[in-house]
Amino acid sequence: MADFNLKGMGVALVTPFKHDKSIDWDALGVLIERQISSGTDYLVVLGTTGETPTLSSAEKDDIRTFVRDRVGGRLRLVLGMGGNDTRALTESLLTTDMSGYEAVLSVVPCYNKPSQEGIYQHYAAVAEASPLPVVLYNVPGRTGVNMTAETTLRLARDFGQIIGVKEASGNFGQIEEIIRYKPDGFQVISGDDGITYPLMTLGAVGVISVIGNAFPKTFGKMVRLCLEDSFMTAAKIHYRFTELFNLMFVDGNPAGVKCALNALGLIENELRLPLVPTRLSTNERIHHILEGLTELSES
Repeated sequence: MADFNLKGMGVALVTPFKHDKSIDWDALGVLIERQISSGTDYLVVLGTTGETPTLSSAEKDDIRTFVRDRVGGRLRLVLGMGGNDTRALTESLLTTDMSGYEAVLSVVPCYNKPSQEGIYQHYAAVAEASPLPVVLYNVPGRTGVNMTAETTLRLARDFGQIIGVKEASGNFGQIEEIIRYKPDGFQVISGDDGITYPLMTLGAVGVISVIGNAFPKTFGKMVRLCLEDSFMTAAKIHYRFTELFNLMFVDGNPAGVKCALNALGLIENELRLPLVPTRLSTNERIHHILEGLTELSES
């Protein structure tokens, strides 16, 4: 099985924008340095949280290069590469410059709702084409189709290039089945901040986090405590974030975390249509919670 350690907290990096909706490179650099200094285990670049559907091909290339060069080997990098046209995706995997990146995160195809066999054949083609280890990403709330435990385990057993799954189905029974029957070396990680703690008690090895953009030190500490089997201490941090977990997604992702990052003075609260900032009521609630978490501001 290809080698990449998914243990710990990965952060799905946001793409900060200026008021004119252009990429705010200065703010992106600040966010990257903050993640490095906070001990984040790895960054996921050009994932859903990075608003990739509204980035041009040239912008994606620029972000991929900018993050790699700014990190300069100080942090492990995972590149988001997904799509619902298998042929186009495999061509991209074969032609994209992935230097500086150590793995690929690839989401279940969205919109065209493939069967389980279609999902299997899609990832088989991805595994064959990818020069880097592949992490599956199951998020049926976005893609419109759930990748079952049976399909995930089949892929894990059949392709050494497929090293893990980011599970965001919210189906504890399904995720527990994957953890219980997975082959040695296959890694299961949470794709949902709010259930990271309970999933790690079941055997998940970490998370690709959204809230980690705003609270990398504190949320990363919770994940590390879980890896050390210090679940009672980790639970105290988990419960501190409970209300914020919900607010991060009530108006969509990354609207919630961009609101929080703006409240912390790190970015402008700008998204690209069709995404919009959080409603005023959500904004006020996030600001109120952050005032009560001043010791977690990590500024």
